[in-house]
Amino acid sequence: MSRGGGPPPLSHRRPCRGAWLRFTFPAVPTPVPTRTWPVLLLLATVACGGKAAAPAGPTPASARPPKDPVVPLLTSGFAGQTIAVAPLTLILMPDSIAQVEHLADRATQLRWADSLLGLALEGRGPEVTWVLPPELRKTARRAPGIAPDPDRMGQAILRVPNMKDVPDPLRSQLRSLVALNGGRFALVPAALAFTQLPDGAGLRAEFSLALADTRTGKVVWRTLAWGDGPTPTRALGATFATVFPTELQ
Repeated sequence: MSRGGGPPPLSHRRPCRGAWLRFTFPAVPTPVPTRTWPVLLLLATVACGGKAAAPAGPTPASARPPKDPVVPLLTSGFAGQTIAVAPLTLILMPDSIAQVEHLADRATQLRWADSLLGLALEGRGPEVTWVLPPELRKTARRAPGIAPDPDRMGQAILRVPNMKDVPDPLRSQLRSLVALNGGRFALVPAALAFTQLPDGAGLRAEFSLALADTRTGKVVWRTLAWGDGPTPTRALGATFATVFPTELQ
């Protein structure tokens, strides 16, 4: 003991037998959760003055053509026959296009589309006798109670891609209207839609059409034609060039 009666200094103490040896273990790093790695990478990129790359998004729907190819209607197979053409009742057009003066309202849009379709049919398929919507309306006025109103038959239902049979009452209405004009088949423009192409590159027209056998009630042909153009008229005309090809060879 020291003179002061206190415990001896540590340097004079004897180590105790069996004393525990001191072990030093290396530090184990704490694992970083997997979900934090993207955050750490982003912070490192910003710290280095770089910019994170923007993920590549899907192609806009308006820039992609329909997945199914256009099925042309070869009018030469109906040479000498009469085919009634129902009026269009469903048209979709953005406000930016509808503001064009001659397409200001829905009724004008429908008449415009029917007129262009009639010109395309008579110009590209002259071997067929086409009974266009104005003539069908005259037939309905001459036979009230027998012929249905061609503008109110619900023909837009035929835009459904997998529809193989014309449902009633549309089937019976088409049969009555076609019978009064002669013939067997009815061409139904089921729906027409316009979309703006990206970057103001123009317009795209998508036209759903179907050909119905009014005696059997079967849809014997259908397609979704599409075309691009700088104006609604040019875009719609591009669809006619694919669905009603001129067979010169």
